[in-house]
Amino acid sequence: MDKLLVTGGAGFIGSHFVKRMLRADDIGHVTVLDALTYAGHIENLGEAFLSPKLTFVHGNILDADLVDTLVRQHTAIVHFAAESHVDRSFDDAGPFLLTNLLGTQTLADAAMRHGIDKFVHVSTDEVYGPLPQGSATEADPLRPTVPYAASKAASDLVALSYHHTYGVPVCVTRSSNNYGPYQHPEKIIPLFATRLLRGQQVTLHDRGQHVRNWLHVEDNCAGVELVLRGGTPGEVYNIGGGTDFTSKELTGHLLRLCGADWDSVVYVPDRRSNDVRYSMTWDKLADLGYRPVRDFEEGLAETVDWYRRNPDRWAPLMRNPHAAHTTVALTPAKEGAHAH
Repeated sequence: MDKLLVTGGAGFIGSHFVKRMLRADDIGHVTVLDALTYAGHIENLGEAFLSPKLTFVHGNILDADLVDTLVRQHTAIVHFAAESHVDRSFDDAGPFLLTNLLGTQTLADAAMRHGIDKFVHVSTDEVYGPLPQGSATEADPLRPTVPYAASKAASDLVALSYHHTYGVPVCVTRSSNNYGPYQHPEKIIPLFATRLLRGQQVTLHDRGQHVRNWLHVEDNCAGVELVLRGGTPGEVYNIGGGTDFTSKELTGHLLRLCGADWDSVVYVPDRRSNDVRYSMTWDKLADLGYRPVRDFEEGLAETVDWYRRNPDRWAPLMRNPHAAHTTVALTPAKEGAHAH
């Protein structure tokens, strides 16, 4: 694990994970590969650039030659890079399939060629689909209902197939909804917080009855690290254990923290596909020593305070006009190829 490649390491969850691993004494070097599309920002890594153990590479996981060059130089991969916003997948599913599915396959191919010691593929609870009752285990079937979730379910299966077919030591993690500082203001917590802090209204679908499990990003990163270090290749590990709220209950917490009231909330018709509830068990990860430790009330207050103190970070982020378009190389990487 001494030479770690982290894809999507300038994104929300990835940047928190990179900082965590740079603090680990047994990690010799961390390389971040990030395309810096609208949701990835150099600023998320911040003080991590003070570490001599960090290298940043601006590039796309669909660039087979670049991926091959980087994977050859590392001993483990943690794969966060993905298109991840459900609403955007409704408008244009193509980039989700390209990045999430073919990007994962590009990385897995390189991992197979170069004998990577561990490949952790980071996924989501949304692949299990809606669960009106009960909780999904890692053995439950995948029933995604939206293009984003379908692209992640497909990438999970591709990653695991490289373990079963080629022996690539792949593990998959599936976490519930993450929250914390640095998240792009398109997801509900930063979107609502930034709008309420500006005195604007927020919208709730239907009656605000949709249930999600909220997990602090640091708890998710702790779970991913446990899987990196001790997960069994070929296995899936759910990462949950946060706090369940309806979207209306979550909105109530945000209103209070932002000094707003329910007059700031507008109810709108539900979207066509809006899963009513997600829920997972996380017993397998608990066997590796996982326990979520961040209190939700404290973590949410810290998160809102970060957005209150850092308007220069989130105000310009609704869309990065310089973000590169997603492209795909359909030819295999050439032996001896170099980064470009």
